[in-house]
Amino acid sequence: MIGNLGFGEILIIMLVVLLVFGAKRLPEVGASIGKGIREFKRSITDTNDAITGKDDAPPSQLDAQPPSSDGEPKRLSQ
Repeated sequence: MIGNLGFGEILIIMLVVLLVFGAKRLPEVGASIGKGIREFKRSITDTNDAITGKDDAPPSQLDAQPPSSDGEPKRLSQ
């Protein structure tokens, strides 16, 4: 199991990764993995919000305007 890795096993894995990717590419690989994880979490959160109906977006300006008193839509030139 992955949860039962000891210090020696982790050290060997890190050494193999270092040999495969090299010292110069290792930060790039870590950054791209981090970006991928963040994007995955963001998509999961967006999907859950869409399913539950949560919408944290502020209402648009058009929705915030009160309707005119004469029943006609407000013109843009006013």
